[in-house]
Amino acid sequence: MNEIKKVAAIQDISGVGRCSLTVIIPILSAMGIQVCPVTTSVLSAHTGFGEFVKRDLTDYMLPALEHYKKLGVEFDCIYSGFLGSIEQIDHCLEYFTTFDKALKIVDPVMGDDGRAYKTYTKTLCERMGELVAVADIITPNLTEAAILLGEEYPTAPMRHSEIKSWLVRLSEKGAGIVVITSVHLGGGEIATVGYDKATSTFWKVANDYVPKSYSGSGDMFASVLAGGVLNGDSLPIAMNRAASFTELAIKTTYSYGTSWEEGIMFEKQLPWLMSYQVLDDYVSF
Repeated sequence: MNEIKKVAAIQDISGVGRCSLTVIIPILSAMGIQVCPVTTSVLSAHTGFGEFVKRDLTDYMLPALEHYKKLGVEFDCIYSGFLGSIEQIDHCLEYFTTFDKALKIVDPVMGDDGRAYKTYTKTLCERMGELVAVADIITPNLTEAAILLGEEYPTAPMRHSEIKSWLVRLSEKGAGIVVITSVHLGGGEIATVGYDKATSTFWKVANDYVPKSYSGSGDMFASVLAGGVLNGDSLPIAMNRAASFTELAIKTTYSYGTSWEEGIMFEKQLPWLMSYQVLDDYVSF
């Protein structure tokens, strides 16, 4: 048996509401990858519930890193998501520097629906750019892509030439692979788009429209994409796998009338990730 890949996931964990580590751990585990959580904070429920109990663990991050260095632990991937402070971004950068041979994946969780989250100040958004600069792969949604580029959030469908320009400009900030989710294109198409700087190729996976969004969907997409890449998928196949699983879970959740706060019902869909799938919905553009 080949050695199992090991991922350090720098994320928060919420007791109620599927997002962050409660999504990342089961998904990557189902894909045959070990998740080593570097927990940034613990919440009774995610912030979308309005009221919650929180314990900040910023002061845990560096002692944990020192212990991993003492143990001689090596990670195949460092994967960061929602971060709550400047200090946490600084600590994240130290993980990236320490494990410089690991694949660096940054999900720059900063906002959605055209707005930054309330916890994300202008300075915090700017500092997120430092993580993006050292990442190998970044997975912003369209809102986060606009924030990183200093652009207005598009209120009209984007042209292919326009979204290609955004992908290239984001890659010029450092990452070799850029994937943007939730992109509205002409003709009513909603798609996930990606760019591989090494081969100068652009890829697109069309998504079915579901008239509701759910907490944790971005964490789900980024986790499946990360697992696919670590397991040897090409970029378009990893995008296809992530988009298809996320769409399946969202449709399942919508069919049950689940509230936004509860997040995506993915638990009974996990066998999909462990079975053979024909993935041919990706196209170059």
